Amino acid sequence: MAAASQRRGRAARLSQRAALPLPSGTSLEDTSLTENGLAAPERKTGRILLIACGALAREILDITRANGLDHMDLTCLPAKLHLYPDQIITHVEAAVEKHRATYDQIYVVYADCGTGGQLQAKCEQLGVEMVPGPHCYAFFEGNARFEEQAEAGEITAFYLTDFLVKQFDAFVWRPMGLDKNPELRDMIFGNYTTLIYQSQVTDPALVAKAQECARRMGLDFVHRHTGYGDLETTLKGWGAAPTSGASG
Repeated sequence: MAAASQRRGRAARLSQRAALPLPSGTSLEDTSLTENGLAAPERKTGRILLIACGALAREILDITRANGLDHMDLTCLPAKLHLYPDQIITHVEAAVEKHRATYDQIYVVYADCGTGGQLQAKCEQLGVEMVPGPHCYAFFEGNARFEEQAEAGEITAFYLTDFLVKQFDAFVWRPMGLDKNPELRDMIFGNYTTLIYQSQVTDPALVAKAQECARRMGLDFVHRHTGYGDLETTLKGWGAAPTSGASG
């Protein structure tokens, strides 16, 4: 009886995971990547699947195209999951289980992203590798360099990437209630001194928008062009590694 009950419980959990909404987006438009992610290709073209954050879709596609990594397919979870980090874990698990029989290899293009090590533990349990680092700000800067800068005193900085500059209101201003209560600004950002914009592409319009974000937050502005940092290095390494063979 106990064993049967355990089997039913496991089946229910698997069913619940399978019922999670998988990415449905087909557009690289920022709002779609935020809300719907990017669905896996209808027809598999590569041997490797990258399961990534929607905030990284354009960067990943730029890297794979520039480096001839056409054996990599991409699907992205909705970027808005960053507002609920615990949900990243369950959605990553559902996506891995959905696609693991189709691809020779699956990689997870997330850093820890506020999950307190739980995403790493889940990836190890699932047998998939993820991008090292605490968050995308670190791997865009280069994890080692980011740690050095933090140790040197850069701990009062608020970071934005290309995607977050474009989606500033959706990911910063509105979730913090500043659209309705702007007087809370100094209380929320009072421990920050600087907004650092880490640009991945060269776009004067994005620099100007990032400067405006800093003004709205009451912070000094610094722009550093990081490019793709450790993200590119990691993807190139995965693309060059031999695959483990078809799993289904």
